[in-house]
Amino acid sequence: MTGMTTVADPGTVLICANHFDGRSDGLSGPAEILVRDGMICEVATTVTRAPGARVLDLGARTATPGFIDCHVHLTLNAATLYAQSMDSSATKALTALRLANDYLDRGFTTVRDLGSADPDWPTVDLRNAIDAGTVVGPRLLVAAHFIGSTGSHSDFDSLYPPRWHIPISDPADSRAEIRRRVRREHKYGGDWIKTTNTGGYFSPGDDPRRVTWFDDEMAAVCETAAQLGMPVAVHTGAAEGCKQAIRCGARSLEHGYLIDDEALEMAETAGVFLVPTMQATREDRAGLAKGTLADYTAAKFPRDAEQIEHSHRLIAASNVKIAYGTDCGTFPFSHGNLEFQAMVAAGINPARALRAATATAAELLGRNDIGVLEPGRVADIVAMPGDPIADIGRTAEVDFVMRSGHLHRIPDDSSAAPHR
Repeated sequence: MTGMTTVADPGTVLICANHFDGRSDGLSGPAEILVRDGMICEVATTVTRAPGARVLDLGARTATPGFIDCHVHLTLNAATLYAQSMDSSATKALTALRLANDYLDRGFTTVRDLGSADPDWPTVDLRNAIDAGTVVGPRLLVAAHFIGSTGSHSDFDSLYPPRWHIPISDPADSRAEIRRRVRREHKYGGDWIKTTNTGGYFSPGDDPRRVTWFDDEMAAVCETAAQLGMPVAVHTGAAEGCKQAIRCGARSLEHGYLIDDEALEMAETAGVFLVPTMQATREDRAGLAKGTLADYTAAKFPRDAEQIEHSHRLIAASNVKIAYGTDCGTFPFSHGNLEFQAMVAAGINPARALRAATATAAELLGRNDIGVLEPGRVADIVAMPGDPIADIGRTAEVDFVMRSGHLHRIPDDSSAAPHR
């Protein structure tokens, strides 16, 4: 309609007792953060306040960039994997939406989903619905399916007797088949390629100590993905698997269960990121003690547990780029925040752990619009009581969440109530 004028957004001012900018080695002190039109406009001791601006006093909380989890499975549930894998794509997508929203409540404003055991594309559909504003959730980047060889960690058909044919996997056993799988992921909207080049613990019939791609097959994955402009994330366990993935051009190593110093040096030199999913090992330890691990996991994990924890210490002592990732889906999303504590327990200092979930994770994802509290970045901001550098456990107490400038969660105490 002609004659109408657009009223400028006066913005929201967040007041916090302390803040972590995503890049630093420590907290940066009290700050005010001006948010307008979904973007961070100013971060300073005192910011400009336009008439009518909303002011939100977060009291004694520490503000940080929204957390980024670089390794989840929103459509998998390891506790009921046999039955859950046969759910419809719609059921998986709807369950994933609930999980994604719960995870956003916990401070995860961006999530990379690394594989769905489904012949359809539920995580792509969910990402698109969130992007379109049809539903609310964290920002999603997705690898729609797993790409691997017959009998590998990607072959979910191994869950079922050989007389059953349940089309939840599509293994590839030649370079031509591999290229077709990668091209299909690109064709239907995947952001990442996820491949597995060793066995895993949550799958029968394979072994994390064994490499399951030949070098030319791993190269076919990475070459085809590179031609299409897609980065590659590699589930890998054995040190030789880590080295193969690095040589062939992977962008991120997922887990690196049995990684050694040589592979870490190679990753550092090549600028390859490592997503070590350390809380998953703690979860497996707990499941082993309770007797709740699947038989095929209980047959492999105890053999390697001490070596995995040794590798965690090597990772902590290295200069490799560490990005935060949990493998939630193999354990409950309600435990996802505990990855911070697992990282610190392995010897990673708290500031590095926080960077892993903010600036470093954003760098892994190729996103220069998130992960840092500075003008020009998207206003993904979370806050928690106390000092997460002094007590990394504070990261599990997030009670303020802003996603792209929208208030998703506000603390109950009156000092944090919006006012003008």
